[in-house]
Amino acid sequence: MGLFTSINIAGTGMSAERLRTDVISNNIANASTTRTSEGGPFKASHVVFAPVSDSHPTFNSPFTPESLDNGAGAGVKVVEIAEDDDATKLVYDPTHPDAIKSGPNTGYVEYPNVNIVNEMVDLISASRAYEANSSVIQGSKEMFSDALAIANV
Repeated sequence: MGLFTSINIAGTGMSAERLRTDVISNNIANASTTRTSEGGPFKASHVVFAPVSDSHPTFNSPFTPESLDNGAGAGVKVVEIAEDDDATKLVYDPTHPDAIKSGPNTGYVEYPNVNIVNEMVDLISASRAYEANSSVIQGSKEMFSDALAIANV
């Protein structure tokens, strides 16, 4: 395991959580958008993570489960930004410019499938994960500094 491996791993986590925060912020900003350029209401998105595995690990532990055949972890990556397929909300408002004009749902407006409470909880979770990765980097820097101080004695 290299000297800067912990910083690299925490850095991937910070980058992924920053993107997650951006996606959540976009969802919150568009929570009442009833018309998009694609047509229809805004659809919420979420970020899908996957581990980055090191195919040539430099550290092998006898305690590593055999199911981890890819080697030691090397961080996290974003696999995709997936559109949430939850149903949109119908609200009766026949005066709204985007109200449905004909059919069984006449007078209803289709609103995005964004749940503000869930988005805020996810935003707090992403913020805490970012802070945790930042703490890992800070701890690594302090350990390196202490190791150098010991070596110079």
